[in-house]
Amino acid sequence: MSEVRTARPPADPRERLARQFFHMVNPLARWMMSVGIPTGSRNVLLTVRGRRSGMPRTTPVSMLELEGRRFVQASYSEDGWVRNLRAAGQATVTDHGRRIAVQTLELPPDAAAAIIRRALAPYHRSRLLRALLGPRVRPPVAVLRWIRLRVDDTPEEYVAEAQRHPLFELQPIREAAT
Repeated sequence: MSEVRTARPPADPRERLARQFFHMVNPLARWMMSVGIPTGSRNVLLTVRGRRSGMPRTTPVSMLELEGRRFVQASYSEDGWVRNLRAAGQATVTDHGRRIAVQTLELPPDAAAAIIRRALAPYHRSRLLRALLGPRVRPPVAVLRWIRLRVDDTPEEYVAEAQRHPLFELQPIREAAT
């Protein structure tokens, strides 16, 4: 029997274009990162076991490091890696050739909003970026921090952003010394 799926609101044309662009670019980014070629912002490879296939799936994602903690945020609300990460609860992060096993914790929207706001607080607001992207399309917080921009003003907007784009904390799995 098939699982029940909730209906999604119709995608913004800008979001569809961005998804198509990243669908084409991600294989190249994955290859570049695996051989150590810099790709810009703080990008890492996130490998998660598929929730249905059980096969490892690797996706390039932007990682936010804030106050000694590491986070990844979904560019789109229900990407495959997000559903896989929710199901698995752990992943492997490959950063400049180093592989780190991590446990993941999806933050509730209120906590995620506070982290996003704290990460972007020092930077200026961009009305131009907001006008170009529209009300629903946002780069992950790590990308906005890298380019030193924020687009949201009120706490409610940050919570709405965190609801649309889940934020996960990555905590290294410490193996017991033998």
